[in-house]
Order: sequence, then structure tokens, then C-alpha cells
Amino acid sequence: MALGDLMASRFSQLSLAVSNHLDECSSHEDGDFGAQRRDSETASSSYGNATTATATTSMAYLPQTMVLCELRHEAFEACLPSGPSDSGLVSKWRPKDRMKTGCVALVLCLNISVDPPDVIKISPCARMECWIDPFSMAPQKALETIGKTLSIQYERWQPRARYKYQLDPTVDEVKKLCTSCRKYAKSERVLFHYNGHGVPKPTANGEIWLFNKSYTQYIPLPISDLDSWLKTPSIYVFDCSAAGMILNSFKELHDWSASSSSGSTRDCILLAACEEHETLPQSAEFPADVFTSCLTTPIKMALRWFCTRSLLHESLDYSLIDRIPGRQNDRKTLLGELNWIFTAVTDTIAWNVLPHDLFQRLFRQDLLVASLFRNFLLAERIMRSANCSPISHPMLPPTHQHHMWDAWDMAAEICLSQLPSLVDDPNAEFQSSPFFTEQLTAFELWLDHGSEHKKPPEQLPIVLQVLLSQCHRFRALVLLGRFLDMGPWAVDLALSVGIFPYVLKLLQTLTPELRQILVFIWTKILALDKSCQVDLVKDGGHAYFIRFLDSVEAFPEQRAMAAFVLAVIVDGYRRGQEACIEAGLINVCLKHLQGQGSTTNDAQTEPLFLQWLCLCLGKVWEDFTEAQTLGLRADAPSIYAPLLSEPQPEVRASAVFALGTLLDVGFDSSRDGVVADEEFDDDEKIRAEVSIVKSLLNVVSDGSPLVRAEVAVALARFAFGHNKHLKSIAAAYWKPQTNSLLGSLPSLAHIKGTSSGYTNPNQYMPHGSIVPSQIGPLLRVGSDNPTVIRDGRVSTSSPLATSGMMHGSPVSDDSSQHSDSGILNDGVSNGVVNHSRPRPLDNAMYSQCVLAMCTLAKDPSPRIAQLGRRVLSIIGIEQVVTKPVKSSGSSVRPGEATAASPTPSLSGLARSSSWFDMNGGHLPFRTPPVSPPRQSYLTGMRRVCSLEFRPHLLNSPDSGLADPLLGSVGSSSERSFLPQSTIYNWSCGHFSKPLLTAADESEEILARREDTEKFALDHIAKCQHSSVSRLNNQIASWDTKFETGTKTALLQPFSPLVIAADESERIRVWNYEEGTLLNSFDNHDFPDKGISKLCLVNELDDSLLLVASCDGNIRIWKDYTLNGGQKLVTAFSSIQGHRPGVRSVKAVVDWQQQSGYLYASGEISSIMVWDLDKEQLVNSIPSSSDCSISALSASQVQGGQLAAGYVDGFVRLFDIRTPEMLVCATRLHTQRSERVVGIGFQPGLDPAKIVSASQAGDIQFLDIRNRNDTYLTIDAHRGSLTALAVHRHAPIIASGSAKQIIKVFSLEGEQLGTIRYYPTFMAQKIGSVSCLTFHPYQVLLAAGAADACVSIYADDPSQAR
Repeated sequence: MALGDLMASRFSQLSLAVSNHLDECSSHEDGDFGAQRRDSETASSSYGNATTATATTSMAYLPQTMVLCELRHEAFEACLPSGPSDSGLVSKWRPKDRMKTGCVALVLCLNISVDPPDVIKISPCARMECWIDPFSMAPQKALETIGKTLSIQYERWQPRARYKYQLDPTVDEVKKLCTSCRKYAKSERVLFHYNGHGVPKPTANGEIWLFNKSYTQYIPLPISDLDSWLKTPSIYVFDCSAAGMILNSFKELHDWSASSSSGSTRDCILLAACEEHETLPQSAEFPADVFTSCLTTPIKMALRWFCTRSLLHESLDYSLIDRIPGRQNDRKTLLGELNWIFTAVTDTIAWNVLPHDLFQRLFRQDLLVASLFRNFLLAERIMRSANCSPISHPMLPPTHQHHMWDAWDMAAEICLSQLPSLVDDPNAEFQSSPFFTEQLTAFELWLDHGSEHKKPPEQLPIVLQVLLSQCHRFRALVLLGRFLDMGPWAVDLALSVGIFPYVLKLLQTLTPELRQILVFIWTKILALDKSCQVDLVKDGGHAYFIRFLDSVEAFPEQRAMAAFVLAVIVDGYRRGQEACIEAGLINVCLKHLQGQGSTTNDAQTEPLFLQWLCLCLGKVWEDFTEAQTLGLRADAPSIYAPLLSEPQPEVRASAVFALGTLLDVGFDSSRDGVVADEEFDDDEKIRAEVSIVKSLLNVVSDGSPLVRAEVAVALARFAFGHNKHLKSIAAAYWKPQTNSLLGSLPSLAHIKGTSSGYTNPNQYMPHGSIVPSQIGPLLRVGSDNPTVIRDGRVSTSSPLATSGMMHGSPVSDDSSQHSDSGILNDGVSNGVVNHSRPRPLDNAMYSQCVLAMCTLAKDPSPRIAQLGRRVLSIIGIEQVVTKPVKSSGSSVRPGEATAASPTPSLSGLARSSSWFDMNGGHLPFRTPPVSPPRQSYLTGMRRVCSLEFRPHLLNSPDSGLADPLLGSVGSSSERSFLPQSTIYNWSCGHFSKPLLTAADESEEILARREDTEKFALDHIAKCQHSSVSRLNNQIASWDTKFETGTKTALLQPFSPLVIAADESERIRVWNYEEGTLLNSFDNHDFPDKGISKLCLVNELDDSLLLVASCDGNIRIWKDYTLNGGQKLVTAFSSIQGHRPGVRSVKAVVDWQQQSGYLYASGEISSIMVWDLDKEQLVNSIPSSSDCSISALSASQVQGGQLAAGYVDGFVRLFDIRTPEMLVCATRLHTQRSERVVGIGFQPGLDPAKIVSASQAGDIQFLDIRNRNDTYLTIDAHRGSLTALAVHRHAPIIASGSAKQIIKVFSLEGEQLGTIRYYPTFMAQKIGSVSCLTFHPYQVLLAAGAADACVSIYADDPSQAR
């Protein structure tokens, strides 16, 4: 199947799949309720009547969704991707330097009618020279005719060279000839052809023979002289007996000269007719100059030689061979086609036999040398049949028996068989040879079965030749595309064969059917080698791709490829950027991006296309002011804004990248000084930048690290351009006195309030925004009162306290004031805001940016946190690595460091919602003075490693603090200081992978999935029918060695593993059958710790471990069972913004595989719904209560359904498939301490039954179809219930108490068993129970206790697997 069709069919399936996927997704999205009506009716009806069939299907228990297994989750943290390269392996395919043979010297020593003394001729003897019989005319005339003919024969191969010949010359004449040729050729190659048929053989000393003036003597000419006249580069052809002697002399000469001082490696090529002990063939079937004939008239020679060996030799008249119709360079004629096939065959033999660099040098560097070497292969074949071995330097391996000669013989035979009829009737149509079709079929067969580890396809050079012909071109390109798709090694092979100039030339054709495949081939080439951008721009190739990008009829995936090609063309190449802008690329891309937003056409929203439109534009205006201005004029920021909420993280990240590169950092080399574009005035530009930054601030808490990394890079660019303003804001945050900036803070709260996505009165915090919600309430007191009493401490109303950037407040005794002013040199930062000219960018905006940067510096993904800290250091807030100070914060003397940080590496960057927890005596950042730049001060960036201020330094204006980036704008060191974006390089990786072969899930994976499903279903059935379980047999006990006791545990479904974590987020994995510890690792290095929950994601496949921390940060690990091999797949903060006055979020989280949703809540007024497939916050359910949620459980059977328990004893059931989301709310627990500790759906498919347990010790069973009351209450533990577990399938629940007891109940409320003691000799009591969890598919209970012991209980001891 043609590649176009292959691509078409794959793409259509793809886009179909994409559109279906989008249809599914759209029903989850918050804005679109149209699609939700269907669900809501079925959902609400299922609550209304109990008659709904419960056994829908066993598959309801086995969700088919899989998340977080895309390419972007492979190694985001580990490695930095590198994009297409322009050096190293890739550029080896380029011919080092093209060469030309500029001059040809022909020396013929024939001395017709006088035989040399050392040759005894046979009779009849070979006589022809250049196909002329020298005895058919007068000797002098014959000599001149032969000379002229030889010159004409060579011109056929290199028409542009200058030809000179000397007939029967003397030494002086040869010297004159050689020196004049070298003078004319300058540094080009000179060819020296010597025919010595009328003189003796060369001597052992390395001399060839010429004549004296009177032809009475033979005169020797030493090779060394010849070499010194011709110099280098040169090529010699010696057609005489014992020509190998000359070759040996040359070798000796060059070895000798190499050891002398001049030792340059000489570019000197030699072709000799035979070895040193051989004489030329004399048989009359050959011409006398058989070597020269092979080299200069190969087709004639090959056909004559073949004719005598073929079955045609009786029926065919030799003279016909000279009358083959057509021209050698016209492939549509018989002679032209023969020549073409001959070229293909010899090229193929050479490519398959020679080492690649030698092939490049001999067959791709110089047209004439390449032709001579192709023909030399023929000479070797023909002359070896006459026991004569032509030799060359560089030496070639023997090729005379290569099987490609059989293909040539066949083509020759087909041609000769038609020859008589074609000669008789000049108008007859000739049958073209099947040679190329057959070779392409052979190539296709190789493609079906070959691979990188097998022998490369021999036919590659033939494919190259076929590109020249229109009739086979399409097929050849399709096969070539399939080959290139096999990987970078294939692209490298194809380039080394010489494909590049051909596909470059093809961009000038307008044939519509070639467009798709050419775009594909160029995609593959540029994914390997970026240096081709230069050639493309030089030949105007970029226009071809812009036209293709703009053509609506092409598939979006293919247009994405065109966008990729254009992105590589402009990547870091100014000439490419200019050429593409002239060709209107910016408008084309923006037009299609705009189209994408508005149309609902399935094909239009191909994410790959969107992604590459964004990346391409980002690269066009990267560091190119003129293009940035054009982009801003075309209103790019507002076109990009909607893309920041696209479902695919790659598209969002690419859109952020494009917005970030629109920010001008002032690095453009093409501008002289800082002269702004007059037409586009500064204010407009600033306004545009504000809108860009506003868009960026909306995605600073995106769920995908890929996106946040780009936000960090973009903010770094912004920080660079607006350095002074941001610094003054950042500085003000740490200034002890009140500051005029306070006035601008209310506007900040105001901005955020209006632009939020959900304006719900109960929601203090709009989702997705990053300004901590304390700002609102605190502002009222901040600016009027000099001090604010909070947390029982007095705090100066510094902007820090006012804007609520800390939970507590700064320690405000004298010493901290004193040291503060030391850190923030007071006198320097005055008036920064005033001396620069006023900007429309208000301070609120800057405050938001500084906050966003701090949010990033505390990101749960280590790579982004590092980026965030780099961004902060640009605006002068720098980490301080300090020596721990033993004394408490209040007694610090001015001369000592004011920060003691437990983890110097991260210097106590708090991860909570505040910037810094100053109460603990941490001052993790310091702000260098903000001062007008002084050239002499500092050109780079200096990090200060400790804050030991000597008292006398406190007042000096340069108190040793680095003011970053004060060098001259545009210096390279600063450039390198900006963090670099990775989305472009990372996205390029997509195109170097195979695109045509759909990555089939291997049989193995499918078989494994089938096994796990079968296992799960068998065990579910067992659980459902299990008899009464007491669960009092302990089958394993594990001392986790956790210092703070086990906080949460989890049983692996398909292997005997238990995973446990403690309060300080140390995670351990233990095999309870073998009693071995498999892995132990820390979830993160930040100072504040606290674990909330462990869940398994994709538990039926390669499961991932989701770890939720108390502050709402989610980290997902893969390979977590390998010792030290755990890898972070993704990390994000699931809870954004809290209620005022709340110290910690106390996050509660649950994961629902069916829907692919993660639900998170806590001390906030809503439940966040994250779609882990899109890595995006898709919804926020108002929790309809002022109290916070203390327990959360998502149904494992009904996607979209969850139950929440509150601190005030309420239980609410939500279903996000219904428009109003809240299904029912009821206050179950009405005793004294009413906090809901655990909640869960009862086993089975019934969506309406819930179990809930409160701290008071009562467990309530609720059927929400009967909303008013619980139908069963168990008083399990008086006032001390700490944990509840509900089995997913078996009809049992378990509860644990702080009073060291676990009870097991049936769903009817009957107590089945009690666990009080560890079954040891001493019958020691179990610890205070901190967590309980059931095995999903077996009746096994794992219990973790405050004494760091995890025990596993089964109903009978045999159950230990």
C-alpha cells in the first residue's frame, strides 16, 4: 500500500479515535452540560428505585481506563531532551567539500607501427585504440584522430573541464603540459591519463617511458617528477602493461614524503590497468586499450563483452551495438535507460562493498572521479575474465562477482533482444526494462522483514536513482518514507547514500500527490539533522511547507509535520526566521490556531497540529524583536489564551512556550542599542505583556509538570525584562517598615476575584489562581493599624503580614528588625519605583508574579522547584544556605546568621501555602539591594553562601549581596542564566520515533492483562460468597521501623506486597510472604511533612503509586518496588488556596480509576476534581458547607460518584455526572465529637449504600434512597474510633480504635471478631490503630499502628499466598 494511503488510513483512524475521545471527555467538562443531560437522567433514576438491576456486568469492577502512561511520563524529571542535532554523527553524511576536476591532461605514447622491444604480439592481436583501428589510415593521422576521440570520450563525463593532449611527447612537452594544467586548475583536481602501448613497461624504479625528439630513443620520466609538476589534488589513469609498478612507486614516494617535514596527506587517486607482473590482454575480442574503453565508454564495452557470452551472440550483429538509438542522458531512450541502469548497478555495488567514508570520497565528492570509479568496477569485471587485475589507490575490495552484475546482465539482454527491431524501425516503441520495478519490490520486501540489526537494504542507491524518473518516483518516495521511519539509523544511511540533493530538488515540483510524502521525508530528515535548515532556506524550500501547512485538505497530522519542519527551519537561525516571516508564516499559523478555537470540526482539533503550530510560532519570534512585534500586532496573546485550557498537556505547554517567547528579553542581536520599534510604542507592548503574564498566571498551578516548567521559563523571561520593578516589589515584602506599595495590594485581590472561573460565594479561593486567600481578610486591618495581633504575637504590619504570605507573622523583636535591615540594605532600594518611567503595569500585577514565582519554587516536582528558585534568583530573592544556629530566633545577635535551616540543600523552602514560615526562625531567602545598574559592579550572578554579616558591613551599600544580571544587556553569560525551555526539544522526539507502524500492544501485555482480570474476577466471586470472616489470624507482622508510627498502608492486589508510609513521608514496600523489605524512599525533601493517603493508579496493569501529602501535593511514582529504582511520573498540587486563618490544608484525597478522576479536598470550601488523563483541574464541586471535609471516598464501581464526611458529622453524596452534583446530604453523627473519620461505599454495585464512622465511635449505615435516617447503627468504640475500612467486594467492614483494638463487623451489623493482641509469646497488646485497609480481591486486612508495626490478618492461616 502506498505510504500516502497507509498514512491516510492510519490518520483517519487516529482522528476518529481522537474525536471519540473528545466526545467522551466533553461530558466531564465543567462548562458543557449538554452532554451531561443523558447521564444525569440515568444517574438520578438509579437512586430513585431499588429495582434497578444491580448486576450490570462483572466488568464494572474492572475499569478499562489507563492514565499517566504517555511519552511525557517516561522521564520528565530524569533527563533533559535534546532536539535535532546539527553536529556529531549527523553531519558525517555531508560531503566534506565538493570537488571538481578542472583540467584533463591526456598523454598518448602509441608510436604507431613500431612495437616496443619488450612486447611480443600474438596474431590476430588486439589493435583498436578508442574504437579506431590505427592501421586503417596514415600513422600521424591515426594518432591525431585517436587523441581527439579520447578527449571526446572523457568530455562525456565532465564537459566543463579543459582538455589538453600530447601525442608521442618528449619529457619537456609533458612537463609543460602538467605545469600549465596545474596552473589552470588552481586548487581543483587534475586528471593525468597515460597510454603507454607504444613504449616499454614502466621500470621497477618507478619511471614511465616517453620519446626523444627524433624518436630514436625511449626516455624515462621518474614518477616523482610527474608528481611534483601535477601536485595535488590529482587523479592518474595508467593504461599500460605492468601498471602496478607505478602504483607501488607512488606508495613509496608518498610514504617517504609523509615522513618528511611537509607531510601533508596528499589527495592523490590512481587507477592502473593491471598488476606489476601482468601484461594487457591481447585477444582480438578486446580493444587494445580495454582499460580506457571500460573507463570512458562503459556501455559499449559492457555490451560487446556480454554479447560474446550471451545466447544472442549468434543472432546479433556487433555493429548494431554502435547504433543503439537514443542519447545517454535521456532516460526515455534505450541508450539512456541502459546508462541509467548501469549507473544504478555500479553505485549499488560500491555502496554495499565499500566503507562509507571511502564511498563518500570516491562516489559522491567529484563527478568525474565518481564516473571513473563506477566504470572501474566494470573494468575489473571484464579484465579479470582475461586474467588481468586492474588495481587502484585507494584500494577497493573485489567486486567482479557481486550478484548485482546478474541484474545488469539481464537488463542488457532484454535491451539487446529488442535492438534489431528498433534499428530497423526508428518509430518503434521500446519496452522499458523491468529492472527498477523489480529492485523496488526487493526493497519493499526488505522493509517488510528488515530491521536495524539486519544487513542494510542493498537497494538504497537504486531508490535514489529511481527518484530521477517520474514514473517510479511516487512509489520510491513512499518506500523511502517507510525506510526513514525505522529510526535515526535509517535516516543516517539514506543521507550517506546521497539522498539529500534529490529530495531538496523535489521541493521545486508542484505535483500534488508527492506533497504528503515529501513532507513526511523532510520531517524524518530534520528530526535527525537540524543543519539542513540552511539548505532549505537557501533553496526557498520553506515556502513549500508554508503552502502545505495552509492547505486545509491535508490531514492535520501531516500539517503538524509541516509545522515541525518550519519550526526546525527557524530554530535559532535568523535567516530562516526572516525568510518565513516574509512568506507570511505568522499569519498562517495564527489563522489556523484561531480556526481551532472556534470550529467544532473533529479533524480540526488534532492536538499534535495545535502543539506544533504553537511551537513553530514560538520559534519564529524567539529572540527576534521584529517577529515579536508582528505577533503582538496580530493579537497573538488573545489567540493563545484559550489554548491554555486545552485537554492535552502538550498543547498547553506549547502555548505557554509561544507566549513566553513573545516576551522581549532584550537579547535581540539585530537591534542597535535599545531602540524600540517606533510604530509599536512601549505602552502597547507593555499592555500586551500584561495580558500575556495574566494568561500565564492562570496556568501556574496546572496539573502537568510539562506545562508548569514552561510557565517557569516564561516567568523567568518576564522577570528578566522587568527586573527592577519585580525586585522592588520583592524587596518591599521583606522591608520591616510599612511601605507605599501597600496601597496597591487591594487591587490585587480585586483583580483575582473578578477573573476567577467559579464565582461561588462559599469559595474563598478561585481555582487555578495563586494569590493566597488571606489577602482579602487581612487587607482591612493591614494599612490602618500599625500592628496586627495574630497567633498571640505582635507583628509589624509589614507587607509580608499584610498580604498574608505567611501563616504566622514575622518575629518582630529588635534583633530580627536589626538583622532584617542588614539583609535588605535599606538605603539602596529607595525610589526604584520612582526613578524609572511610569509603566501601565501596576504593582498588583508584579505582586502576583512574585507570588507565582514562589509557588513554583515550592513545586512538588523537583525539576520545577529548581526552575522556580532560578526565577526567584533573577529578581534577587536568593536561597541562603546557612550554618544552623543553635540559639532561638529571638536571641540572635546582629553579627550572626539569622537563618537556621534543617535542610540546607533546600534551605527550608516551605511547601505550605505561605511563602515562608518565619516563626520557626527560617529565613530561606534574602533579597539583594535593588539599585540602579552600575557597569563596574557585577557582570554575572553571584551566590552568597552564608549570611555572616560583620557589623561594619551592615551600613555599607554593597553589603556583599549579589545583585544579579547587572552586566550589559545581551551578554552571553546572562543568556545562559535564563532557564531554557524544554518542550520544543522534547516534542521533536515524537518525530524521530516510528510514526507509520502503529505501536501494537504486545501480545505479552494483553496476555498479562487477561490473567489479572481473570484472577480479579475469580477472587471477587470468592469474596462475594465468602462465609463469615473473623479475620483473627495474623499471617504476617512487619516492624516498619518508622519513628512516628505507620500513618497509612496499602495492599498490592496481585503480589504479596504491603506499602506503608509514616508521618514524615518515608515510604516502604515489604513482601509479607518472604518477609523482605523491597524498597524504602522519601516522597520529597521539603521540610514540612505529613502524609494523607496512598492509592494505586492503573492497578490492573503496571500500577503506579499515588502518594498524597497533607498539604494536597500529589506525587505519582513508578517502579516503586525496585530498590532505589523509583521514578517520579508526575507531581502537582491538588489543592489551590485555602480558607483564611487556616494553618494547614489537611488534605483528603481519593482516586477513582473508572473515571480517571482524582478528588481532593480538606480545609477548603470545595472538592477539586482532577482528570489525570488531561492532568487538568476539570471541575470544582462546591462542598455546600462551611465545615471542612475530613473523609472522602470515591466509588470504585460507579464512575463520577463520591461520598464526603465532614467535621460536623454531615455526610454528603456527590455525583459529578448530574448537573447539580450534590445527590444528598444528611447529618448522620449527632453525638458529642462528630468528626467523620472514615467513609466508604458498601461492597457491590448498589450506588446508594454508604457506611460512615465518626470519631465518637458510632458506625452508621445509610441507604440514601431513604434519605432521612440510617437503617443501622453500630456503637463500635466509645469516643476513640480512629480508622474504618470497608471491603471492596466482601460483606465485611473493620474499625480500629486508639484504645488498641480492631473490630470486624458484617454488613448486617453483627460483630464477627476482635483483635486485641499480637500473637506472640508475651501476648503483647496491639498499638493504637492508625490505619486499616483491606486487600481489594481477598479477605485480608492490613492494620498499621502507632508503634510502627504493620500486621496482616486473614480468616484462616492457609490464606497467606
